[in-house]
Amino acid sequence: MPDPYLARIDLYPIKSLDGILLQQARLLPSGALAGDRRFALFDEQGRLINGKRTAKIHAVRARYSLDLSLVTLQIDHEPPLSFHLPQAQAALEDWFSRYFEQPVKLQENLEMGFPDDTSSPGPTVISTATLAAIAAWYPPLSVDDIRQRLRTNLEIGGVPAFWEDRLFSASGAAVNFQAGAVLLQGINPCQRCAVPTRNPQTGETLAQFQKNLSASDRSQCPSGQRDRALTILPGGRQHPDCP
Repeated sequence: MPDPYLARIDLYPIKSLDGILLQQARLLPSGALAGDRRFALFDEQGRLINGKRTAKIHAVRARYSLDLSLVTLQIDHEPPLSFHLPQAQAALEDWFSRYFEQPVKLQENLEMGFPDDTSSPGPTVISTATLAAIAAWYPPLSVDDIRQRLRTNLEIGGVPAFWEDRLFSASGAAVNFQAGAVLLQGINPCQRCAVPTRNPQTGETLAQFQKNLSASDRSQCPSGQRDRALTILPGGRQHPDCP
């Protein structure tokens, strides 16, 4: 019998940049994790600057202090620069504007961040076993390589590969599940874009990654869910009974 536990928490304070591994995180009333995708970059027309539209973003390295109040940015072999969040917004916008060679605005959302799915902004979930299974399909990629490509928030241990595909229903009804002492609800699978096909450090595309991942995942899905699109990462939000 699977005994799920929360193996790790990853947050991405600035959307589309590197994440940070934390020991604990706070759930907001919206169901989102506090600090996750709290900031996002936008161009002069108000369009999101992310890996889907701007491959140049893959070259930016970001490191954060544990309290998420400081970000250190670096490109290639240039000296790293540190900025306080959100106090140094103007300086950050200037840094990104020079790098992207266009005006850039840094926006902040304290209620739910900037998730791809604004209807279900809760943390994305995947099992460690799923990451290991996918890594085995694409040697020499490691589990951490796959983790960086898929950019999920909550990683569940103690369960078999693709266990998370049971955390949503064909009818759309929420599925309750528990990780340790925390009750969560699985809502829906997260649709994958082209970003996981790229090396998160270089932006180089791995040919057929998305197509093969979808086909392989569908073959592993529980009976009755194989008609779904790529179903690796169901979203989650805080259960009403949680503190």
